[in-house]
Amino acid sequence: MASRDVAFWKEAINDEMDSIMSNQTWELIDLPPGSKPIRCKWVFRMKYHTDGMIQTFKARLVAKGFKQREGIDYFDTYAPVARTTSIRILFALASIHNLFVHQIDVKTAFLNGDLNEEVYMEQPEGFVLLGNENKVCSLSNHYMV
Repeated sequence: MASRDVAFWKEAINDEMDSIMSNQTWELIDLPPGSKPIRCKWVFRMKYHTDGMIQTFKARLVAKGFKQREGIDYFDTYAPVARTTSIRILFALASIHNLFVHQIDVKTAFLNGDLNEEVYMEQPEGFVLLGNENKVCSLSNHYMV
């Protein structure tokens, strides 16, 4: 936040939080006894135009899930990611059949999915609600990190 671009970064953070809140990604609750919340952090990145000029400032809130232990805090993982060969095949088929291909940018770091476990996360830095400092974010059942 000491950057000369602080206003752009604050706007990016607010955009991310607006998206998270509008998707009802979590609710604030008291931490259940015996539970431990995972921490979160802000990740910042600039996207550039092809000419090298800054296009957008991106801020993402990510849960530090890497602190969890397999078989204790979680049992399996899955993240749908397209392989390069699949994308090439898509473009080849689109070209052969004279189709249009559109790209979209998913704006939230929290993906749709089903949670089988209860996941509690500390409130994000800079967004701890006054009067609720000891509460944690209970990730909604239809969202996963």
